[in-house]
Amino acid sequence: MTNRKLRMGMVGGGGNAMIGPIHLRAALMENDIELVCGCFSRNYQTSLRTGLAWHVPESRIYHDYIEMMEREAALPADERMDFVAIVTPNKVHYEQAALALDKGFDVVLDKPMTFSLEEAIKLKEKVEQTGRTLALTHTYSAYPAVKEMKSRIKAGELGRLRLVYVEYTQGWLSQRIELQGGNNAGWRTDPGLSGKGGCVGDIGTHAWHLSEYVTGEQVEELCAELSTFVEGRPIDDDAVAFLHYTNGVHGVLHATQVAAGEENRLAIRVSGEKGTFEWHQMEPNTLIIRWADRPAEIIRTGNGYMSPLAKWNTRTPGGHPEGYIEAFANIYRNFVKTVRAKAAGQTPAPEELDFPNVNDGLRGLQFIETMVEAGYSRDKKWVKWIEK
Repeated sequence: MTNRKLRMGMVGGGGNAMIGPIHLRAALMENDIELVCGCFSRNYQTSLRTGLAWHVPESRIYHDYIEMMEREAALPADERMDFVAIVTPNKVHYEQAALALDKGFDVVLDKPMTFSLEEAIKLKEKVEQTGRTLALTHTYSAYPAVKEMKSRIKAGELGRLRLVYVEYTQGWLSQRIELQGGNNAGWRTDPGLSGKGGCVGDIGTHAWHLSEYVTGEQVEELCAELSTFVEGRPIDDDAVAFLHYTNGVHGVLHATQVAAGEENRLAIRVSGEKGTFEWHQMEPNTLIIRWADRPAEIIRTGNGYMSPLAKWNTRTPGGHPEGYIEAFANIYRNFVKTVRAKAAGQTPAPEELDFPNVNDGLRGLQFIETMVEAGYSRDKKWVKWIEK
Protein backbone atom coordinates (compact mmCIF):
# COMPACT_ATOMS: atom_id res chain seq x y z
CA MET A 1 0.00 0.00 0.00
CA THR A 2 2.93 2.35 0.55
CA ASN A 3 4.09 2.42 -3.08
CA ARG A 4 0.81 2.30 -4.96
CA LYS A 5 -2.38 4.31 -5.27
CA LEU A 6 -5.24 3.46 -2.97
CA ARG A 7 -8.12 1.87 -4.85
CA MET A 8 -11.42 3.68 -4.36
CA GLY A 9 -15.01 2.57 -4.91
CA MET A 10 -18.04 4.84 -4.90
CA VAL A 11 -21.68 4.30 -3.98
CA GLY A 12 -23.96 6.99 -5.42
CA GLY A 13 -22.87 10.12 -7.23
CA GLY A 14 -24.14 9.29 -10.73
CA GLY A 15 -26.57 11.02 -13.06
CA ASN A 16 -27.28 14.63 -12.06
CA ALA A 17 -25.81 14.26 -8.56
CA MET A 18 -23.86 17.29 -7.39
CA ILE A 19 -21.55 15.79 -4.80
CA GLY A 20 -20.26 12.66 -6.57
CA PRO A 21 -18.11 14.46 -9.15
CA ILE A 22 -16.78 16.75 -6.40
CA HIS A 23 -15.70 13.74 -4.35
CA LEU A 24 -13.96 12.27 -7.38
CA ARG A 25 -12.09 15.47 -8.29
CA ALA A 26 -10.99 15.92 -4.70
CA ALA A 27 -9.89 12.30 -4.33
CA LEU A 28 -7.77 12.44 -7.46
CA MET A 29 -6.04 15.73 -6.65
CA GLU A 30 -3.00 14.23 -4.90
CA ASN A 31 -2.55 11.47 -7.52
CA ASP A 32 -2.70 9.04 -4.61
CA ILE A 33 -6.08 7.44 -5.37
CA GLU A 34 -7.66 5.70 -8.36
CA LEU A 35 -11.35 4.97 -8.91
CA VAL A 36 -11.70 1.24 -9.66
CA CYS A 37 -15.36 0.36 -9.10
CA GLY A 38 -18.75 1.68 -8.16
CA CYS A 39 -22.50 1.49 -7.99
CA PHE A 40 -23.26 5.06 -8.99
CA SER A 41 -27.06 4.91 -9.11
CA ARG A 42 -30.02 2.68 -8.26
CA ASN A 43 -30.69 2.74 -12.01
CA TYR A 44 -28.10 0.45 -13.58
CA GLN A 45 -28.09 2.26 -16.93
CA THR A 46 -27.35 5.54 -15.17
CA SER A 47 -24.67 3.81 -13.12
CA LEU A 48 -23.19 2.30 -16.27
CA ARG A 49 -23.06 5.62 -18.12
CA THR A 50 -21.43 7.32 -15.15
CA GLY A 51 -18.88 4.57 -14.57
CA LEU A 52 -17.84 4.36 -18.19
CA ALA A 53 -17.51 8.15 -18.37
CA TRP A 54 -15.18 7.92 -15.36
CA HIS A 55 -13.17 5.10 -17.03
CA VAL A 56 -14.27 2.37 -14.66
CA PRO A 57 -14.18 -1.13 -16.22
CA GLU A 58 -17.69 -2.31 -17.05
CA SER A 59 -17.10 -5.51 -15.09
CA ARG A 60 -16.74 -3.44 -11.91
CA ILE A 61 -19.81 -1.26 -12.36
CA TYR A 62 -22.32 -2.97 -10.10
CA HIS A 63 -26.11 -3.19 -9.99
CA ASP A 64 -26.35 -2.45 -6.27
CA TYR A 65 -24.08 -1.74 -3.33
CA ILE A 66 -24.53 -5.19 -1.79
CA GLU A 67 -23.25 -6.86 -4.96
CA MET A 68 -20.41 -4.36 -5.03
CA MET A 69 -19.28 -5.01 -1.45
CA GLU A 70 -19.50 -8.78 -1.77
CA ARG A 71 -17.76 -9.05 -5.13
CA GLU A 72 -15.02 -6.60 -4.21
CA ALA A 73 -14.35 -8.43 -0.94
CA ALA A 74 -14.01 -11.68 -2.90
CA LEU A 75 -11.30 -10.26 -5.20
CA PRO A 76 -7.60 -10.87 -4.50
CA ALA A 77 -6.02 -8.36 -2.11
CA ASP A 78 -4.01 -6.79 -4.93
CA GLU A 79 -7.17 -6.03 -6.94
CA ARG A 80 -10.02 -5.20 -4.59
CA MET A 81 -10.87 -1.66 -3.57
CA ASP A 82 -9.27 -0.32 -0.41
CA PHE A 83 -12.03 2.07 0.60
CA VAL A 84 -15.43 3.31 -0.51
CA ALA A 85 -16.84 6.83 -0.79
CA ILE A 86 -20.56 6.87 0.08
CA VAL A 87 -22.38 9.81 -1.51
CA THR A 88 -26.02 8.78 -1.20
CA PRO A 89 -29.03 10.27 0.66
CA ASN A 90 -28.89 10.10 4.46
CA LYS A 91 -31.51 7.34 4.62
CA VAL A 92 -29.10 4.63 3.45
CA HIS A 93 -25.80 5.84 4.94
CA TYR A 94 -25.78 3.44 7.86
CA GLU A 95 -26.52 0.22 6.01
CA GLN A 96 -24.00 1.01 3.28
CA ALA A 97 -21.21 2.13 5.63
CA ALA A 98 -21.80 -0.73 8.06
CA LEU A 99 -21.59 -3.32 5.28
CA ALA A 100 -18.40 -1.76 3.94
CA LEU A 101 -16.79 -1.86 7.39
CA ASP A 102 -17.87 -5.46 7.90
CA LYS A 103 -16.28 -6.41 4.57
CA GLY A 104 -12.98 -4.84 5.63
CA PHE A 105 -13.15 -1.54 3.76
CA ASP A 106 -12.43 1.94 5.08
CA VAL A 107 -15.09 4.59 4.45
CA VAL A 108 -15.43 8.21 3.36
CA LEU A 109 -18.97 9.35 4.11
CA ASP A 110 -21.02 12.48 3.47
CA LYS A 111 -22.71 14.25 6.35
CA PRO A 112 -24.97 13.90 8.25
CA MET A 113 -23.34 10.57 9.01
CA THR A 114 -26.59 8.62 9.35
CA PHE A 115 -30.36 8.98 9.15
CA SER A 116 -30.86 8.90 12.92
CA LEU A 117 -28.96 9.20 16.18
CA GLU A 118 -29.59 5.53 16.93
CA GLU A 119 -27.85 4.60 13.67
CA ALA A 120 -24.96 6.96 14.46
CA ILE A 121 -24.39 5.23 17.78
CA LYS A 122 -24.36 1.83 16.08
CA LEU A 123 -21.98 3.03 13.35
CA LYS A 124 -19.54 4.40 15.93
CA GLU A 125 -19.59 0.99 17.63
CA LYS A 126 -19.01 -0.66 14.25
CA VAL A 127 -15.95 1.51 13.53
CA GLU A 128 -14.51 0.69 16.94
CA GLN A 129 -15.18 -3.03 16.52
CA THR A 130 -13.62 -3.28 13.07
CA GLY A 131 -10.72 -0.89 13.64
CA ARG A 132 -11.35 0.67 10.23
CA THR A 133 -11.03 4.37 9.41
CA LEU A 134 -14.05 6.56 8.66
CA ALA A 135 -13.78 10.12 7.36
CA LEU A 136 -16.74 12.49 7.31
CA THR A 137 -16.81 15.31 4.77
CA HIS A 138 -17.35 18.38 6.93
CA THR A 139 -15.47 20.18 4.21
CA TYR A 140 -15.33 23.68 5.63
CA SER A 141 -13.09 22.61 8.50
CA ALA A 142 -10.39 21.76 5.93
CA TYR A 143 -9.65 25.21 4.52
CA PRO A 144 -6.13 26.50 5.33
CA ALA A 145 -7.48 29.74 6.86
CA VAL A 146 -9.75 27.72 9.14
CA LYS A 147 -6.76 25.63 10.20
CA GLU A 148 -4.94 28.88 10.93
CA MET A 149 -7.81 30.16 13.06
CA LYS A 150 -7.92 26.90 15.00
CA SER A 151 -4.16 26.97 15.58
CA ARG A 152 -4.14 30.57 16.81
CA ILE A 153 -7.09 30.01 19.15
CA LYS A 154 -5.43 26.89 20.56
CA ALA A 155 -2.25 28.91 21.12
CA GLY A 156 -4.26 31.37 23.23
CA GLU A 157 -3.98 34.42 20.97
CA LEU A 158 -7.55 35.53 21.78
CA GLY A 159 -7.22 34.81 25.48
CA ARG A 160 -10.33 33.41 27.12
CA LEU A 161 -13.02 32.84 24.51
CA ARG A 162 -16.39 34.53 24.94
CA LEU A 163 -18.53 34.57 21.80
CA VAL A 164 -19.09 32.59 18.59
CA TYR A 165 -21.26 33.80 15.71
CA VAL A 166 -21.69 31.37 12.85
CA GLU A 167 -23.98 31.93 9.87
CA TYR A 168 -24.69 29.79 6.82
CA THR A 169 -27.11 31.37 4.36
CA GLN A 170 -28.31 29.99 1.03
CA GLY A 171 -31.25 30.91 -1.17
CA TRP A 172 -31.61 28.00 -3.55
CA LEU A 173 -34.68 26.61 -1.75
CA SER A 174 -36.52 29.93 -1.52
CA GLN A 175 -39.09 28.41 -3.90
CA ARG A 176 -40.39 24.83 -3.78
CA ILE A 177 -38.08 23.61 -6.55
CA GLU A 178 -38.18 20.06 -5.21
CA LEU A 179 -41.50 19.65 -7.06
CA GLN A 180 -39.84 20.36 -10.40
CA GLY A 181 -37.47 17.38 -10.34
CA GLY A 182 -34.08 17.27 -12.02
CA ASN A 183 -32.30 18.84 -9.04
CA ASN A 184 -30.86 17.85 -5.67
CA ALA A 185 -33.70 19.33 -3.64
CA GLY A 186 -35.98 16.29 -3.68
CA TRP A 187 -34.40 14.05 -1.05
CA ARG A 188 -33.10 16.98 1.01
CA THR A 189 -36.66 18.19 1.66
CA ASP A 190 -38.14 14.72 2.25
CA PRO A 191 -38.05 13.67 5.93
CA GLY A 192 -38.25 10.04 4.79
CA LEU A 193 -34.86 10.38 3.10
CA SER A 194 -33.07 13.18 4.96
CA GLY A 195 -34.08 12.40 8.53
CA LYS A 196 -35.54 14.76 11.11
CA GLY A 197 -33.58 17.79 9.96
CA GLY A 198 -33.89 19.62 6.65
CA CYS A 199 -31.86 22.81 6.58
CA VAL A 200 -30.53 22.09 10.07
CA GLY A 201 -29.20 18.73 8.92
CA ASP A 202 -27.97 19.79 5.49
CA ILE A 203 -26.07 22.98 6.30
CA GLY A 204 -26.75 23.65 9.98
CA THR A 205 -24.48 20.74 10.84
CA HIS A 206 -21.68 22.39 8.86
CA ALA A 207 -22.06 25.62 10.83
CA TRP A 208 -22.18 23.80 14.16
CA HIS A 209 -19.17 21.60 13.30
CA LEU A 210 -17.09 24.58 12.17
CA SER A 211 -17.77 26.37 15.45
CA GLU A 212 -16.67 23.41 17.56
CA TYR A 213 -13.67 22.67 15.34
CA VAL A 214 -12.09 26.13 15.47
CA THR A 215 -12.81 26.83 19.15
CA GLY A 216 -12.12 23.39 20.59
CA GLU A 217 -15.26 23.86 22.72
CA GLN A 218 -18.41 21.72 22.62
CA VAL A 219 -22.06 22.74 22.75
CA GLU A 220 -23.66 21.73 26.06
CA GLU A 221 -27.15 23.17 25.63
CA LEU A 222 -29.10 25.30 23.19
CA CYS A 223 -32.31 27.21 22.62
CA ALA A 224 -33.56 27.09 19.05
CA GLU A 225 -36.31 27.75 16.54
CA LEU A 226 -36.85 25.72 13.37
CA SER A 227 -39.06 27.25 10.69
CA THR A 228 -40.55 26.30 7.34
CA PHE A 229 -41.06 29.40 5.24
CA VAL A 230 -41.98 27.75 1.94
CA GLU A 231 -45.60 26.68 2.06
CA GLY A 232 -46.18 22.95 1.74
CA ARG A 233 -42.60 21.91 2.49
CA PRO A 234 -42.68 19.13 5.10
CA ILE A 235 -39.37 19.96 6.80
CA ASP A 236 -37.47 22.95 8.14
CA ASP A 237 -35.77 25.37 5.74
CA ASP A 238 -34.49 27.82 8.37
CA ALA A 239 -32.83 27.31 11.76
CA VAL A 240 -31.62 29.69 14.48
CA ALA A 241 -30.12 28.89 17.87
CA PHE A 242 -28.48 30.33 20.93
CA LEU A 243 -25.67 28.03 22.04
CA HIS A 244 -23.89 27.45 25.33
CA TYR A 245 -20.47 25.81 24.89
CA THR A 246 -18.03 24.43 27.43
CA ASN A 247 -15.96 26.92 29.48
CA GLY A 248 -18.67 29.57 29.43
CA VAL A 249 -18.52 30.35 25.70
CA HIS A 250 -21.80 31.60 24.20
CA GLY A 251 -22.81 31.41 20.55
CA VAL A 252 -25.42 32.28 17.94
CA LEU A 253 -26.06 30.07 14.90
CA HIS A 254 -28.22 30.84 11.88
CA ALA A 255 -28.64 28.48 8.94
CA THR A 256 -31.14 29.12 6.16
CA GLN A 257 -31.80 27.94 2.61
CA VAL A 258 -34.53 30.49 1.85
CA ALA A 259 -32.54 33.76 1.85
CA ALA A 260 -33.38 34.58 -1.78
CA GLY A 261 -30.33 35.65 -3.76
CA GLU A 262 -27.77 34.18 -1.36
CA GLU A 263 -25.34 31.65 -2.80
CA ASN A 264 -23.28 29.86 -0.14
CA ARG A 265 -22.37 32.41 2.49
CA LEU A 266 -20.79 30.65 5.44
CA ALA A 267 -19.10 32.96 7.93
CA ILE A 268 -17.77 32.64 11.46
CA ARG A 269 -16.58 35.13 14.08
CA VAL A 270 -14.93 34.12 17.34
CA SER A 271 -14.33 36.74 20.04
CA GLY A 272 -12.13 36.47 23.11
CA GLU A 273 -10.70 38.82 25.70
CA LYS A 274 -8.03 40.13 23.31
CA GLY A 275 -9.72 40.29 19.93
CA THR A 276 -11.90 38.70 17.26
CA PHE A 277 -11.17 36.31 14.37
CA GLU A 278 -13.40 36.38 11.30
CA TRP A 279 -13.55 34.12 8.21
CA HIS A 280 -15.84 33.99 5.19
CA GLN A 281 -16.03 30.87 3.03
CA MET A 282 -16.66 32.91 -0.13
CA GLU A 283 -13.35 34.73 0.52
CA PRO A 284 -11.53 31.63 1.76
CA ASN A 285 -7.88 32.73 1.65
CA THR A 286 -8.39 35.58 4.13
CA LEU A 287 -8.52 35.51 7.92
CA ILE A 288 -9.30 38.85 9.60
CA ILE A 289 -8.07 39.58 13.11
CA ARG A 290 -9.39 42.59 15.00
CA TRP A 291 -7.41 43.37 18.13
CA ALA A 292 -8.57 45.30 21.18
CA ASP A 293 -5.28 47.19 21.57
CA ARG A 294 -3.78 47.53 18.08
CA PRO A 295 -4.71 47.79 14.41
CA ALA A 296 -6.49 44.93 12.71
CA GLU A 297 -4.55 42.32 10.72
CA ILE A 298 -5.35 40.54 7.48
CA ILE A 299 -3.82 37.06 7.32
CA ARG A 300 -3.48 35.52 3.86
CA THR A 301 -2.94 31.83 3.30
CA GLY A 302 0.07 30.54 1.41
CA ASN A 303 2.54 32.80 3.21
CA GLY A 304 5.47 31.84 5.40
CA TYR A 305 3.96 33.14 8.61
CA MET A 306 1.16 30.55 8.63
CA SER A 307 0.98 27.87 11.32
CA PRO A 308 2.33 24.37 10.60
CA LEU A 309 -1.22 22.96 10.46
CA ALA A 310 -2.30 25.56 7.89
CA LYS A 311 0.85 25.00 5.83
CA TRP A 312 0.25 21.23 5.83
CA ASN A 313 -3.14 21.86 4.23
CA THR A 314 -1.96 24.46 1.69
CA ARG A 315 -1.01 23.62 -1.90
CA THR A 316 -0.26 26.96 -3.57
CA PRO A 317 1.82 30.09 -2.86
CA GLY A 318 0.20 33.19 -1.44
CA GLY A 319 -2.18 34.98 -3.80
CA HIS A 320 -3.28 31.79 -5.57
CA PRO A 321 -6.81 30.96 -4.37
CA GLU A 322 -7.59 27.60 -2.86
CA GLY A 323 -11.23 26.71 -2.56
CA TYR A 324 -13.91 24.12 -1.99
CA ILE A 325 -12.46 21.18 -3.91
CA GLU A 326 -9.01 21.72 -2.41
CA ALA A 327 -10.59 21.67 1.06
CA PHE A 328 -12.37 18.46 0.12
CA ALA A 329 -9.04 17.09 -1.10
CA ASN A 330 -7.42 17.87 2.26
CA ILE A 331 -9.84 15.48 3.95
CA TYR A 332 -9.09 12.79 1.38
CA ARG A 333 -5.33 13.29 1.67
CA ASN A 334 -5.29 13.07 5.46
CA PHE A 335 -7.64 10.09 5.35
CA VAL A 336 -5.34 8.28 2.89
CA LYS A 337 -2.24 8.99 4.95
CA THR A 338 -3.99 7.68 8.05
CA VAL A 339 -5.09 4.50 6.25
CA ARG A 340 -1.53 3.95 4.96
CA ALA A 341 0.01 4.49 8.39
CA LYS A 342 -2.40 2.08 10.07
CA ALA A 343 -1.82 -0.55 7.35
CA ALA A 344 1.92 -0.30 8.04
CA GLY A 345 1.39 -0.71 11.78
CA GLN A 346 2.36 2.89 12.46
CA THR A 347 0.66 5.68 14.40
CA PRO A 348 -0.56 8.44 12.07
CA ALA A 349 0.92 11.89 12.68
CA PRO A 350 -1.40 14.44 14.36
CA GLU A 351 -1.75 16.46 11.15
CA GLU A 352 -2.71 13.29 9.27
CA LEU A 353 -5.48 12.57 11.78
CA ASP A 354 -6.86 16.08 11.35
CA PHE A 355 -10.07 15.19 9.53
CA PRO A 356 -13.67 14.77 10.72
CA ASN A 357 -14.33 11.22 11.93
CA VAL A 358 -17.06 9.04 13.38
CA ASN A 359 -17.04 11.01 16.64
CA ASP A 360 -17.86 14.20 14.73
CA GLY A 361 -20.56 12.25 12.93
CA LEU A 362 -22.14 11.12 16.19
CA ARG A 363 -22.10 14.66 17.59
CA GLY A 364 -23.66 15.85 14.33
CA LEU A 365 -26.69 13.63 14.86
CA GLN A 366 -26.84 14.71 18.49
CA PHE A 367 -26.86 18.32 17.27
CA ILE A 368 -29.77 17.62 14.91
CA GLU A 369 -31.75 15.82 17.61
CA THR A 370 -31.15 18.60 20.12
CA MET A 371 -32.08 21.28 17.59
CA VAL A 372 -35.29 19.46 16.66
CA GLU A 373 -36.33 19.05 20.30
CA ALA A 374 -35.58 22.68 21.10
CA GLY A 375 -36.66 24.10 17.74
CA TYR A 376 -40.24 22.92 17.90
CA SER A 377 -40.68 23.62 21.60
CA ARG A 378 -43.56 26.03 22.22
CA ASP A 379 -41.89 27.66 25.21
CA LYS A 380 -38.47 27.86 23.48
CA LYS A 381 -36.75 26.29 26.46
CA TRP A 382 -33.06 25.53 26.78
CA VAL A 383 -32.38 21.90 25.92
CA LYS A 384 -29.37 19.97 27.19
CA TRP A 385 -27.22 18.23 24.58
CA ILE A 386 -28.93 14.95 23.74
CA GLU A 387 -26.64 11.97 24.30
CA LYS A 388 -28.89 8.84 24.31
